[in-house]
This record gives sequence, structure tokens and C-alpha cells, in this order.
Amino acid sequence: MSLFDASGCPFPRDDETGRVVLAHGEGGRATRRLLEEHIFPRLNPAGLPAWEDAAVLPALAGAPVLSTDSFVVSPLFFPGGDIGSLAVYGTVNDLLMRGARPLWLSLSMILEEGLPLSTLDAVVDRIAFAVRRCDVKIIAGDTKVVPRGAADGMFLTTTGLGELRTPSPPGPSTLQIGDAILVSGPIGRHGIAVLSAREQLRFDPPPRSDCGHLSEAIEALYAAGIQPRALRDATRGGVAAVLHEWAQDSGRTLLVDESQVPIGAEVRGVAELLGLDPLSIANEGTFLAAVAPKQAEQALAALRSVELHRRAAIIGVVRETGVTPVVVRRFSGQEQPLLEPNGAPLPRIC
Repeated sequence: MSLFDASGCPFPRDDETGRVVLAHGEGGRATRRLLEEHIFPRLNPAGLPAWEDAAVLPALAGAPVLSTDSFVVSPLFFPGGDIGSLAVYGTVNDLLMRGARPLWLSLSMILEEGLPLSTLDAVVDRIAFAVRRCDVKIIAGDTKVVPRGAADGMFLTTTGLGELRTPSPPGPSTLQIGDAILVSGPIGRHGIAVLSAREQLRFDPPPRSDCGHLSEAIEALYAAGIQPRALRDATRGGVAAVLHEWAQDSGRTLLVDESQVPIGAEVRGVAELLGLDPLSIANEGTFLAAVAPKQAEQALAALRSVELHRRAAIIGVVRETGVTPVVVRRFSGQEQPLLEPNGAPLPRIC
């Protein structure tokens, strides 16, 4: 069997190889076949117009909000998630955290030569599922193929465009002394799930990622009349990284009470076994919110009204500026500095 035509150029024989080949990325007939047989039918099941290099969009009533992110997670599938849904939820959540209504996405795929087409199909199916859940549309895209060994299966990039809602969170620079800090659910699940799957740690049951969209939780806050000062999904670097960002932007000291932070037994067990701090482990469907003290309990009730966030908690408070930007009160009652994550204890998690 040859993967080359008479001219010596690589040519895909999908029926024989069942894998991505270099010609799939060359922009000709093979590329069109890949798109028409494996991409468009899954992302455009209703016969919507195929991707263009650029999309013409209608005018928005509010200010446009743009976000872009790349996803290189390994493995491509892990308990609770996969690279496809992660690429959609990650960008949608970034728009939500900035106070926008997500509307449109572009999708760029870098595929590795040799990737099974069945794996590509499964990932694209998960992208389509996530797009429907988030009520957004993919309106433009691009596909490239790189030589074997250059992309670890596939890399995805999504760019999202949304419409700023009014009022929107003014941002962490507006934090005030006494403001409450809330977390939307148990922390550390995504990083532990990816690590366990990658290293085949064989925990029973296996830890599951919190990979998901935050639309329902954000809508619940706004429906309850909550006006957050700041919102931030706690992805790479976890809760600790967000707190340090907020402390720097606000010039305040932030205190987090370890005893109030929701942590699942599986995350706590794996973290203790590996010497990791759950506060620094990545999440993909968990966020922090800072609200005025008079709205704290109301905001907590709103979050807990959403099934996925029933373990939301008030975990900290904004203090006057001190020597240390972020302080953690340990279970013993002792307060000590919470160090900013230095590097990534769990690489390739998103």
C-alpha cells in the first residue's frame, strides 16, 4: 500500500489507513474531503453555511468582547472531559467571566499525521455537543496537518466573540475591604483528573474533571440581582493564582480560610499523596466571585440553586493591605502566606 500518488505527493486513502495524512492539510481535494466527511456534518448538521476564512457578523447592541485560547491537553480524553469540549467551554467561560454573553466561536485545528480519523470524529462530536450546550455558533475555522510527532495528536485554538452585558463586573481593581470571596464548587478536580489519566494512576473511582460551562451559574447570579465586583475562572494555577492576581490589581490583602474551601475526598487524597496543594491545582468549570459583603449570602444561595454548584462556598475576605498579598488560614487556625504558584506542577492540563 502506498500513500503517494503518481506524482510522488502524499495522498490519503481513508478507506485503507483510517488516519490523518499530510495531504489532509494541503488545501486541496484531500482537505475538502476531510472537512466534508469528518468536520462539517458534525458541526453543521442542519446544513448551515460552511466555514469561511472570515465571517461577516451583525452589529451588537453592547460592546464586543473577544477572547482566544489554545488547548494542548494530554491525553485527549480524560474522565469528565476531552480536548474538544474543553476548547469550547474554556473560551466561553473566559467571555462569561468578563461579563459577556458568548455568541460566536472560530475553531482552528492542528492535527498530527497518523491521528486516527475515529479519534478526530469523536473530538468533533464533543465540540458539537459543547457548542449546543453553550448556545454558541462556530462561524469560521482552519485546519492544518503537521508531521508525525509534532502535535501530540491534535492542538485546538478557539476564539470567542460576545456582547458585553450591562452592568458588567468592573474588575478586581475595585475590590473593597470586607468584600466576600466565593468559590462556585469543589476545587482541583480538573488537574487531578488529567494527571491521573495521563499517568494511569488507577484510582477507584477515577477522579473526574469539572470541565464544563459556567453559563447557568452566571445567569443565576444576575437573576438574583447580584453585581459581582470580579469574576475569574480558576484554571492554570488554581485558586491561588486568581487570588494573587486580584491582590495585585486591587492593592489589598486577600484572606482565604482553608476550612471553608470545598475539596472532594479524591482530590484531597491524591494531593496529599503527591504533595500538592489543592489551592494551586487547575480547574475548568469552577470560578471565584468577589461580591459586596451585603450580597454574600444572597450570591451563595444563587450559586447553590444550580445543581452543578450546590457545594459553592464563601471562602475568604478582602482585608486592608498587609505585608503579604494573600494569606491562608490553615485548619489549625494559624495564618500564613499563600505563595503564588511558581511554574506548573501539572503541565499540559488545558
